[in-house]
Amino acid sequence: MKQYEAFPIAADLNRRDFIYGGSVAALMTMIAAKELAAQEKSKPAEGEAKKPVGPPVKCGVIGCGVWGRDIINTLLRLPNAQVAAVCDHYEAFLNRAKSIAPDAKGYADFKDLLADKNVQAVLIATPTHQHRAIAEAAFKAGKHVYCEAPIAHTPEDGKAIATAAKASPSSNFQSGLLMRSEPQRQFLLPFIRSGAAGKNIKARAQRHKKESWRRAAANPEREKELNWRLDRKISTGLIGEIGIQQIDVLNWFLNTKPLSVTGFGSVVHWADGREVPDSIVAVFEYPGGVLLTYESTLGNSFDADYEMLYGTDAAVMVRQNKAWMFKEADSPLLGWEVYARKDDFYKETGIALVANATKLAALGEKPAEEVPFTNTPLFHALDAFLYNSRLIGGAVEDFVANFGDGDAAALRAYLVDFAKNKMPAAGWQEGYESLVTVLKANEAILSGKKLAFTKELFEV
Repeated sequence: MKQYEAFPIAADLNRRDFIYGGSVAALMTMIAAKELAAQEKSKPAEGEAKKPVGPPVKCGVIGCGVWGRDIINTLLRLPNAQVAAVCDHYEAFLNRAKSIAPDAKGYADFKDLLADKNVQAVLIATPTHQHRAIAEAAFKAGKHVYCEAPIAHTPEDGKAIATAAKASPSSNFQSGLLMRSEPQRQFLLPFIRSGAAGKNIKARAQRHKKESWRRAAANPEREKELNWRLDRKISTGLIGEIGIQQIDVLNWFLNTKPLSVTGFGSVVHWADGREVPDSIVAVFEYPGGVLLTYESTLGNSFDADYEMLYGTDAAVMVRQNKAWMFKEADSPLLGWEVYARKDDFYKETGIALVANATKLAALGEKPAEEVPFTNTPLFHALDAFLYNSRLIGGAVEDFVANFGDGDAAALRAYLVDFAKNKMPAAGWQEGYESLVTVLKANEAILSGKKLAFTKELFEV
């Protein structure tokens, strides 16, 4: 049972069919009469509590800094999760995590947490350069693994994690590329892939937030440890630690890999001795001359963060969990957009791309006003991780009970059908490819050079 019907456009529905399908009814026929929307799990009756599908997955969170505590808080909201253990070698962080999840066991060493037979799944939220040792040990311990993005700070470590995940079919691995599980992006994917915006011309994303990245501590040793993102030897920079989420989703939409990247970066505002740029620009080149521009700064917050895709018929803007289409004057009528909400952006009118916009003609309702997805991308990503971990874990238990655990090849083949029913999430392949993309971009930013991607670079 999947959480979302992922915008089920038939494989042979091309751009011309999509645009010239005529009425909403005709469009529904082309997509097997399914709603042009990402479907959330069936909602409970009014006042009824949401019931978990099965027993909760017992989770251990390794790394209890700010993001790790966000993960703990999110898990506590999910009925399919139980925070069974938390781990951090820094006592203050461990105590904070324990105050959030008082029933969880506390560990100072991740090896002790992995030895806990009660823990079924681990979520790695440590600094990026520490991921490899924890992930490899977690696979050996037979745990399901959620690893924050980027999955590593070097291609070698990333490949090692991806290889270990690939070799551990009984463990569900998920990279923390949040947008792969986010319903609005899932809804937009086939819309963009169908060519409704025309031929892809370029893409752009940005993230503006005024913050220093530097954190204070009680002593120099702890301060250095806390500020690992400002250490050029182990940091993946702005484009790796932050930009990877937006770059991954645009690569996903474009359905291709970059050929080259040119980068620029400098310390403009936070001149405190750091070597990691606080303002960057990267330009990726794709087949057919399509360009993707990514820029980010820690010196200004104006215009925040969003993604743009530009096609010959329309541009699509995605901001948080909302999206709009801006049509060209000569673009063909899609039919349903006359019923959608219109919002003004400066001198342009954006057609709201909300999940229920396309069914309004048949239902005779007013234009869609709200996007139905109110939870955070992290919520959806962890929900997918829990569901998929239970799905794979249950299938492995059934296989072992019936056939024993001596035939790894048979187990792998047995799990193929179950994998088809997983909720949308980024696996080891997506995690590694995104890592390689941002690491090469960070190298270009630091060197100010144009660097090429090779096919071999993305292979595991």
